Amino acid sequence: MEQPADQGNKERVLAYYTGFGEREWSRLDREPLEFTVNMHYLKQYLPSAGKVLDNGAGPGKYAMALAAEGYELTLTDLTPALVELAEAKAEELKLTERFTGGFHVRDACELAPLADNSYDAALLMGPLYHLQHAEDRAKAIRELHRVVKPGGIVFVAFRSRVNQVMNALLNPEHWKPLHRLDAIEAFAADGIFDHTDEGRYTGAYFYELEAIRPFMEAHGFQTLELIGSTNMGAVLGAEHWRYWSEQGEETYQQLVQLLIRMARESSVLGMSSHLLYIGRRV
Repeated sequence: MEQPADQGNKERVLAYYTGFGEREWSRLDREPLEFTVNMHYLKQYLPSAGKVLDNGAGPGKYAMALAAEGYELTLTDLTPALVELAEAKAEELKLTERFTGGFHVRDACELAPLADNSYDAALLMGPLYHLQHAEDRAKAIRELHRVVKPGGIVFVAFRSRVNQVMNALLNPEHWKPLHRLDAIEAFAADGIFDHTDEGRYTGAYFYELEAIRPFMEAHGFQTLELIGSTNMGAVLGAEHWRYWSEQGEETYQQLVQLLIRMARESSVLGMSSHLLYIGRRV
């Protein structure tokens, strides 16, 4: 049964990301497929210009890329240290003037004082990973709907439950308590994950693939696409990437383009570690 929302998980998430800092900024450099695939589809669906909200932006990797493309950005995140880092990165990259809406510490479930119908597009690329309670997930999507203009485009990231079961089966000691089959069975039923080891990725919620479209559509969005940001790349280990990179740059880029195309393949969506919902506000 879904428990009522509480402050405890928010505090754990804040503690986790406060200690992440530069590692969170560089994560998408160390694991570039997710960013590369997502940016491909962002560019495909974004309007040619306009105001974009990056809600739950962390240190702002996507926001900086979109600012460099000429969009007007507003950045929000729950973690003050990451908002500070994002401001510093914008200054370092000489992009501060593109952040016309500023940098804000905000809970994705409560975006006030951001005004209704303010943005041509919005990203929600992290907060739903950690909202373990249904009422909080609904609040975050209602707030997204509120601040985006009618007809505006949204990009919402989800974590895949099937992929996490696969991760636990492949690397059980890395995902305690999912090193026991009874715990894996419980997780497969409710999607709630709390790491046994202190300081690890925790306070998380993983989605059933079939639930994503109905969830978004029930909150006022028309589905355009659901893609697998890492799709088949989620099961490629370092040795696999090394093999293909050693075939030369042209072959490596062919692989990347293949995975960009495979992101749309419905038969492999569940195996993707991250899923990207693309929708239009009705």
